[in-house]
Amino acid sequence: MKFTLSWLREHLETDATVAEVVEAMTMAGLEVEHVDDPGARLAAFSVARIVEAVQHPNADRLRVCQVDTVDGRKEIVCGAPNARAGLTTIYAPIGACIPANGLVLEARPVRGVVSNGMLCSAAELETAEESDGILELDGGLAVGTPAAVALGLEAVIDFEVTPNRPDWLGVDGVARDLAAAGLGRLRTPAITPVAGGFPCPVEIRLDDSGACPAFAGRLIRGVRNGPSPDWLQRKLISIGLRPISALVDITNLITFDRARPLHVYDAARLSG
Repeated sequence: MKFTLSWLREHLETDATVAEVVEAMTMAGLEVEHVDDPGARLAAFSVARIVEAVQHPNADRLRVCQVDTVDGRKEIVCGAPNARAGLTTIYAPIGACIPANGLVLEARPVRGVVSNGMLCSAAELETAEESDGILELDGGLAVGTPAAVALGLEAVIDFEVTPNRPDWLGVDGVARDLAAAGLGRLRTPAITPVAGGFPCPVEIRLDDSGACPAFAGRLIRGVRNGPSPDWLQRKLISIGLRPISALVDITNLITFDRARPLHVYDAARLSG
């Protein structure tokens, strides 16, 4: 089970740090297996802005960029097709280790021009499986802003759920235990009931109540599916889930937020 500090704070009013949350979880009996801290992993990377991008004299697909970085103005050779003047992106200095391939950057000539660092793609930083070109960030970000802050990345806590504590399969259940341990005040909002407007035409029958003692369903009409909003996609990606569509992503959100497993069906395709 994974969650982020910001997600926990949706259910727990607390100023505790990640380290303090982990300590309280351990004392409450929740076995923390791993903490992935992108702030530490990407500590060497920061926001930079391309001031000038010109054709490399010895290569058709390379550009020589003048880049404002946290270390001052740097000349960097870049092969990304979207490298251009005015672009705000992520800079890796000499000595940085690229997460995707373990490459440690050195000041070395690229077709006769020394590249003093690297401009990074999402794939190279392992914030996306694939990427076409270097990152394109909000132009309002200040040069030198840490990459993890600019990309909205935060620490993810991964812990073991024991069979006797299924309530820990939801972030609200973790928050409840931490509130009881004195780490903050529980603030899980109430769910407002929504009255049904028509009888459900779909029959739900349990042929083996031993295997599945309860199954509830509700038909919702007038729904148009599509991509889920960015905030929801980011929330799911942060715990290792791949966004699918608005309806599927909503069910995953409730599953991990409230430990209430859900599945969505297309009523037009159901039979029996």
